[in-house]
Amino acid sequence: MTRALEAGRAGAAKGAADRLVIFLHGYGANGADLLGLAEPLAPHMPDTAFLAPDAPESCAGAPFGYQWFPIPWIDGSSEESSEAGMMRAVDDLNAFLDQVAQDEGIGPERTILFGFSQGTMMALHVGPRRPRAHAGIVGFSGRLLGPELLADEVVTKPPVLLVHGDADELVPVQSLPEAGNALSAAGFEVYAHVMKDTGHGIAPDGLSVALAFMRERLGIEAAD
Repeated sequence: MTRALEAGRAGAAKGAADRLVIFLHGYGANGADLLGLAEPLAPHMPDTAFLAPDAPESCAGAPFGYQWFPIPWIDGSSEESSEAGMMRAVDDLNAFLDQVAQDEGIGPERTILFGFSQGTMMALHVGPRRPRAHAGIVGFSGRLLGPELLADEVVTKPPVLLVHGDADELVPVQSLPEAGNALSAAGFEVYAHVMKDTGHGIAPDGLSVALAFMRERLGIEAAD
């Protein structure tokens, strides 16, 4: 049984939106953590609604935070519980995406999945296995889980932008080429940007690259 995800909203009001960006936050954070990105993005993305769900599980190490699944080297959980937690979260996220598309009347071809850290892991796992391709996937500071499984399990191939800080102390920057190579080998169109002198976060240059990618994928015309 799937767990309903609660989501914050910014940008275009329900019924007025023509496009969606769905933020997937990192381990120990919450939806509001990424929803703040809507403020600099919205002026350049008219008629776009930004939704940011809280992950389905409370995070033991962060009293007000959530996790998509346990991370053994952080919380001491077993590999089995981590994998089981992830598969539950995959079901929850798929149900959420289905419900949002129905409620908003906006299909995946006008929806971007935007992940950070553990949220990127979710976006890169769920997006390619959805029955209809999303407009694109933006993944900051994350990893591709089970790269060896991708080619056999892929259903759709949305374009992917990977962004990572070269000084990331939590998820090594080497995770970017590892994910990019696996995605490219499976036939994905992959773009990449490395944020210089940036740790585990989102720097202005990375957000600018993400904005350009999203505008192009969502068909937002450049201003005159």
